[in-house]
Amino acid sequence: MAIFTILRRTASSAIPRSIRSIVTQRNYSSAILKNTNICFSQGIIPRTFSPILNFSSLSTQSKSDLNLVQILDSEIEEEEESCIELDEIPDWFPFEIKDDPGKQTITLGSNYQGEDIKVVVQMPGPVEEEGEEDGDNNEESVQTCISMIVSVAKGRNKPCLEFGCTVYPDEISIDSLSVRDPDTSEDDLAYEGPNFSDLDENLQNAFHKYLEVRGIKPSTTNFLYEYMSNKENKEYLNWLKNVKYFVEK
Repeated sequence: MAIFTILRRTASSAIPRSIRSIVTQRNYSSAILKNTNICFSQGIIPRTFSPILNFSSLSTQSKSDLNLVQILDSEIEEEEESCIELDEIPDWFPFEIKDDPGKQTITLGSNYQGEDIKVVVQMPGPVEEEGEEDGDNNEESVQTCISMIVSVAKGRNKPCLEFGCTVYPDEISIDSLSVRDPDTSEDDLAYEGPNFSDLDENLQNAFHKYLEVRGIKPSTTNFLYEYMSNKENKEYLNWLKNVKYFVEK
């Protein structure tokens, strides 16, 4: 249940210079100061210049940054070519989508017969599942899923039913179910009900139907899966651009 608690609340190295370099620089600076004083005493205005060691250091740093920018440019170009613009939200989609750039989640909202329905959807993540045993070796298959919290409240600031769900293609798994009181702190260790899988099978099916009539069904979640996968690609592309901008600045 840790990931669902997180969803509910959704909500610097320079290499020290060697002693030899320090001594060399100090001696060099002393020589500059001495020559400058002599020039001033003779009425000569000396030319200003920077130590060669600093130029060398800056040159090395610039080459490193330039190489990083080139690699970032290549990655950005590759992502832009593979990025596919998602079609407009279909008319049949039962929720309004609030999608803030830079966040890992989106929020869905709707109203069903006076009930306020809110859904917080997480970006896709990997799930490891044990496969069939082959001799002494256990093969594992990896697939992705999206996690979401579905809250059903009968009015604002009213207790709500809160479902923790894991969504796979064409499949919705209810992992947890609890009654949430808005006046109860998250830190309070309230009883959150039994494991959903421990409930009577008929009761489990009834809760799945309860969510279905409120819009949580395979056609909805399949679109959300595609939408969140696309969002993940866009957020990664924006992240690359932000890193590049910082390095170049």
